[in-house]
Amino acid sequence: MKTPKSIIDKRYEDKHKEERKAAHAVWGTSMNREDFEELNKFLKDNHIPKVQLIYTGWEALKEQLKINS
Repeated sequence: MKTPKSIIDKRYEDKHKEERKAAHAVWGTSMNREDFEELNKFLKDNHIPKVQLIYTGWEALKEQLKINS
């Protein structure tokens, strides 16, 4: 009998959990629903991934504040 995909996926996730946590971070944040909907629509309409928004905004803020890293 074949092992269900959900079990295979769970095993993989459990095995690689620490590796993922070390390599990636997630911000649990919230914002006004209207702003969220408008931002999501803008990103979708312009084919911009959220991570690009974060990096672009970060670079713009560093430039605005004249912080070099």
